[in-house]
Amino acid sequence: MSASAPLAVRVWGDLACFTRPELKVERVSYEVMTPSAARGILEAIFWKPEFTWRISRLSVLRPIRHFSVLRNEVDQVVSPRTVSTWMSSDRHETFLADEHRAQRHTLALRDVAYRIEAEMVLRNPVPNGIGKYVAQFQRRLQKGQCYVRPCLGCREFPAFFEEADPAELPVPVSADLGQMLFDLRYEKASGRADPMFFAAELKSGILEVPASLYQEVGA
Repeated sequence: MSASAPLAVRVWGDLACFTRPELKVERVSYEVMTPSAARGILEAIFWKPEFTWRISRLSVLRPIRHFSVLRNEVDQVVSPRTVSTWMSSDRHETFLADEHRAQRHTLALRDVAYRIEAEMVLRNPVPNGIGKYVAQFQRRLQKGQCYVRPCLGCREFPAFFEEADPAELPVPVSADLGQMLFDLRYEKASGRADPMFFAAELKSGILEVPASLYQEVGA
């Protein structure tokens, strides 16, 4: 498969939360953005079915700082099918959020900035190769265009983005981050999604994403 040269994007925001999946009730963020969250940001800026994004490196550009907050959430959701049934029936069914509200604690990050380094990888050969998609992405990046507003883990935590400055250095922090969520591996037969984890280690502010993981998910 044809791949582009590494592309770099700087993203930042006031708040972020990259939730650890092993903590079901209380939301606790990883110390660093996950590869799947980085891929989501790039896809929000530019996506085509002809290629996929492969995250190779994440650099932490600001000190890791936490904050805690209590948020109101609902413990149930209503499916679109259920709402359509209510609308087509004579019964006046309603969903009252106040009756299903729960307060949950969130341990999140504040004042974050990252440099995402990634490659575009073609799924199948296309005319003119990968270069035209790289050019489109760079134009969108320069103009600040995106399909949907990218976020830092949660929709209420918007992300800003721009071209990365190679002179901006990561913070001099090293840490063992433990098992970090890489992405979801989908089974073609059943369509079931299984989470994949990897041993994440921050070295001088840089998190390297093993290339072998993409072979396991077939990306």
